[in-house]
Amino acid sequence: MSTLATPPLITFSPSGAVTGPHVAGDLPGPRSAELLARQERWESAARVYPRHLPIALADGDGPYVRDVDGNVFIDFLDGAGVLPLGHNHPELLRAAARQLGVLTHGLDFPTPVKDAFTQTQLSMLAPGLRHRTKLHFCGPTGANAVEAAVKLCQIATGRSDVVAFQGAFHGTTYATTALSGPVARKDAVRGGMSGVHFFPYCGPGRCPEGPGPDGCSRRCADQLERALTDSTSGVPLPAAVLIELVQGEGGSVPARTAFVRRVRELTRALGIPLIADEVQTGCGRTGTWFAFEQYGIEPDVIVASKALSGVGLPVALILYDAALDVWEPGAHIGTFRGDQPAFAAGVETVRIMRRDDVLGNVRARGRQCADRLAPLADHPWVRDVRGRGLIRGIELADPADGRPATEAAAAVQALALRHGLIVELGGRDDAVVRLLPPLNVTAEVVDTACAIVRDAVTVACRPRAGAAF
Repeated sequence: MSTLATPPLITFSPSGAVTGPHVAGDLPGPRSAELLARQERWESAARVYPRHLPIALADGDGPYVRDVDGNVFIDFLDGAGVLPLGHNHPELLRAAARQLGVLTHGLDFPTPVKDAFTQTQLSMLAPGLRHRTKLHFCGPTGANAVEAAVKLCQIATGRSDVVAFQGAFHGTTYATTALSGPVARKDAVRGGMSGVHFFPYCGPGRCPEGPGPDGCSRRCADQLERALTDSTSGVPLPAAVLIELVQGEGGSVPARTAFVRRVRELTRALGIPLIADEVQTGCGRTGTWFAFEQYGIEPDVIVASKALSGVGLPVALILYDAALDVWEPGAHIGTFRGDQPAFAAGVETVRIMRRDDVLGNVRARGRQCADRLAPLADHPWVRDVRGRGLIRGIELADPADGRPATEAAAAVQALALRHGLIVELGGRDDAVVRLLPPLNVTAEVVDTACAIVRDAVTVACRPRAGAAF
């Protein structure tokens, strides 16, 4: 018999807002099943989320979404991190709506709202970095911004190769697939971008260079240094080193501080631009505006997207040292890089985050998540519980042989959904249960979500000889 508690009945605040999860009957419900079947009929086989989360969405409110059958879920997928203040924040909607009646699309022409957005983004940087930074607005996705960052560094240095790290995920475009770790995706695209060199990424849990945080940091960094300074290593001096401070899709893996600092020292000494991919970690996700701030470094290029508009409208940009500003006119353009309502909502997002101390909430709720999930570290099927701020992961592994417990993770995801919580999977073989709450999530919602996750792990990983999940 399941140990999962019966989900509470759906309740509403006096304003009519949803304040609790509720799931009735099987999933998918009949209306969701109908839309899922229509989607399968007409949409491409590349769709992802509905395969593992079989619901059709109707509306959202703060940290909740409702499906078309009336079931309500806590949303700890958060639009893959694009909704820092949750669904349908009224002040953000008003800001975007006001701009809709003024100007919606401006290419790269200057506009008052774009200038306000630019100055707002610069204001989130430390003064020393702010005054030597320039912005470039890219196409509408983080992957496009990653490509722009790499292209900029290639033009500025006159070099072509790029160093990336094992476990990384930077997108699924032609170039970003080559820059990412998952081998299966590369195998599907023959003749991919050349000149990408992968090195060990030093984070918690299983490190490719052995145990121990200090030794791990030193050995991983030493391997990179040897390759870049040895004239017989086969690795040319690269145009850039590309790093995630927390590997998001790679399993919510924070890099160790000593490792990041060594990489920064090395790249600076060798004249190699360091690109920080902050697509998922930017805009406050880890408790500072950008994750690199917690490592005591300054990258040469910062890639940002996802949460910039606050409401899921597309914005992607790179912020970079003005010394790298070698673009020719039209060197990297995109029709949809001038989304004016996105800029208006993005300005309002920062104002609200400052007013409501949302970064403080991220740090507090991050500590709460770590505390509530800490008991899972003693579970035999749990390899690691980790994260920074509000990007959290629980890695599952079979205690018998240490292999990634992919089926167990899928069972945890399904059980959590059945009890009113949406979580995502990632990491090696999708064996990491990932949590991406809204940044203004309340303590009460975090408690409910973490309780569901703990119970789901207990049920999904209950010892059963030879049992399938």
